[in-house]
Amino acid sequence: MGRGRVELKRIENKINRQVTFSKRRNGLLKKAYELSVLCDAEVALIIFSSRGKLYEFGSAGINKTLEKYNSCCYNAQGSNSALAGGEHQSWYQEMSRLKTKLECLQRSQRHMLGEDLGPLSIKELQQLEKQLEYSLSQARQRKTQIMMEQVDDLRRKERQLGELNKQLKNKVLLIVSTINFCLSIWWIGNTVQPLLCFLVLISVSSNFVMSFRHVVLTHRHTIQLEAEADSSNCRSAIQDSWVHGTVVSGGRVLNAQPPPDIDCEPTLQIGYYQFVRPEAANPRSNGGGGDQNNNFVMGWPL
Repeated sequence: MGRGRVELKRIENKINRQVTFSKRRNGLLKKAYELSVLCDAEVALIIFSSRGKLYEFGSAGINKTLEKYNSCCYNAQGSNSALAGGEHQSWYQEMSRLKTKLECLQRSQRHMLGEDLGPLSIKELQQLEKQLEYSLSQARQRKTQIMMEQVDDLRRKERQLGELNKQLKNKVLLIVSTINFCLSIWWIGNTVQPLLCFLVLISVSSNFVMSFRHVVLTHRHTIQLEAEADSSNCRSAIQDSWVHGTVVSGGRVLNAQPPPDIDCEPTLQIGYYQFVRPEAANPRSNGGGGDQNNNFVMGWPL
């Protein structure tokens, strides 16, 4: 039957405590001896009892082992202190160097601003003057470079705006020319309402303008024939009204008798028909050599 686990606490019974100390001391000395023999280690063991009695073991001697221990501890402490002192010295030197550099920069800044120039010699003043001239030239060059870059940027924007303006101008000219062309074709009789619709479509899309102009150019001959037919019918109606002595205008029947020497040309007249008195008509040649008065006022030819 094996031993149970011993609770690690102070033994209150003095006899049991003394017995346990003796047994475990002997075991500890035995283990130290075995460690030194088996592992070829230098082992030193010092034990003081509760009564102050000394028990020791040293494979190479207690004094020798203690001297060796002390030398190792002192060397370690010395090396650590040396490393710490060297690091502190390095930081101190770096701080001194930076402080000197800061003072030099502050003094140079005051000299640049024209302050504290009394201690400077002529040579130092000449060197300061050259440095200021160099700094001024560099600043001027940089300013000129920035201004040139801005000018180039503005010129590029000007070219872009000019191209955009040119494109817009071409579009406006195209629309205006198309409107004028369509006015010359469509302004026949009372075709105002289709024309207004057409102008609205023109303002909506320029592509429609180009396509419609192409259609108008393609069917121009047909449009002219229809216009001539409408003009002929209008003249026939007016002449018939002269024969019967009445003419219809705006839904009202009016008496209209033509002058005895009125004549109408078989040409297309655009717009309204205006009749004048024979004495106010301009004389024209009829191509046969004779002068005849014509009271028909020309309208807008196609």
